[in-house]
Amino acid sequence: MPEVVALDCVVIGGGVIGLAIARELALGGREVVLLEAEGAIGSVTSSRNSEVIHAGLYYATGSLKARLCVAGKRKLYDYCRERRIPHRQCGKLVVASNAQEVAYLQSLLGQAQANDVDDCRLIDGAELGRLEPQIKGFAALVSPSTGIIDSHGLMEAYLTDIEAHGGNVVLNAPVLRGQLFAKGVRLSVGGRDPVEVEARLVVNAAGLEAWSVSAAMEGLDPATIPERHYARGCYFSLRGAAPATRLIYPVPEKGGLGVHLTLDLAGQARFGPDVEWIDKIGYEIDPRRADRFYAVVRKYWPHLPDQALQPAYAGIRPKVVGPQGGGGDFVIQGPATTGHPGYIALYGMESPGLTASMAIAQLVHRLAFDEADSPGNLDKDYHEIA
Repeated sequence: MPEVVALDCVVIGGGVIGLAIARELALGGREVVLLEAEGAIGSVTSSRNSEVIHAGLYYATGSLKARLCVAGKRKLYDYCRERRIPHRQCGKLVVASNAQEVAYLQSLLGQAQANDVDDCRLIDGAELGRLEPQIKGFAALVSPSTGIIDSHGLMEAYLTDIEAHGGNVVLNAPVLRGQLFAKGVRLSVGGRDPVEVEARLVVNAAGLEAWSVSAAMEGLDPATIPERHYARGCYFSLRGAAPATRLIYPVPEKGGLGVHLTLDLAGQARFGPDVEWIDKIGYEIDPRRADRFYAVVRKYWPHLPDQALQPAYAGIRPKVVGPQGGGGDFVIQGPATTGHPGYIALYGMESPGLTASMAIAQLVHRLAFDEADSPGNLDKDYHEIA
C-alpha cells in the first residue's frame, strides 16, 4: 500500500495559472504542494500561446475574463518590473480592412471603456500608415497597454516564490483519482513513487485535463462539470524581418481573435492562431494551413512574400463552449459551487489566463479561505483584488 501523506493545500497543474495559485497560497502562509503530471512546469498550454499581455478589450463587461484580465494586467506589469521579467509594453493595433469593419472597432472601443480600459483610441488609415508603414487598413483601434512577456520567465519567478515561502512542486505526479470527504480530499497520485495524499484543500487547475481530474473525483456531482471543447490554433513563423513594431490584430473570428501578428522579445514575428475544433488533443500542424494564413494576413500586410511562412507550433484552447457558443467565460468554482469545502475547480482557462493569472490566484485564495465568499459574491472579490 502506498503511504498516506497529510497536507494542507494541493494544487493540481503546473501551468501558469496553477503556479500563480500555489504562489498566492504560499504567500498567504499555507502549506502548499503543486502536483504536475509532466516532467516540467508549463510544458503544455502555457508554452503554446502568443505570450501576450492582454489589455482586456474583447470580453463581455462584468465577465470573469474582463474583470480578472484588467486587474491581472496591472499586477502583472508591476510584478515584471519588480522581478525584472523580460517583457515589453509594445501596444497593438486592431485593424479594420474595410469601411464595414469600422463599426466593429467603434463597438470594441465602447467595450474597452466599459471594461475600465481607458487608454484606447480610434485612428484613420492615414495615421495607421504613419505608425506602421507596412500595415494597411481603413482604420484601427490603438491599444497602448497590450504587451508581450517571457512566459517561461514568469513561471520561473512564480516557482521561485513558491519555494521561497515553503511550497513544493512535484513533477511527474499525475493525479489518478480522488475522493471528496466532508473535511478534505484524498488523492491517488501516480508516477515513479505512487502516494496517497489527504489534503484540506485541493485546487484543480489542470488546464486541458481539468475535466478528467474532476470526473475522477468520487463524491463530486457530475452536473457541476461544464461542457468541454478543444479549439486548436496553429502558429506560423515569418522568415525575415517583422513588418511592424506593434502587435497587429484583424477583426476577430468565432472561437478566437483572428490570425494576428505577434512579436517575441527578440523582435521576430509569428502569425496565429487560427481556429480548428478538435475532439482529442494533438499538436500536429498541416503545412497546407499556411494557404489560409497568406490570404488572411495579406488583408493587413499586402506585401507578405510567398513562401515566407513556416510551421512553428500549435496550442489548444480548453473551452467551455463550442463553435456556436461565442467566446465563453472562465469557470471558477469555489466550494459553494462544487458542493465540497475542500475542492475548487477551474475550467476553460484559456486566454487571457496568463494575463489574469495573479488576479485569478487571489480570487481562488479568497474563495478557499473566506467563508463569506461565494461565486455570487465575486463583485466584492474583484474590486478588492483590483
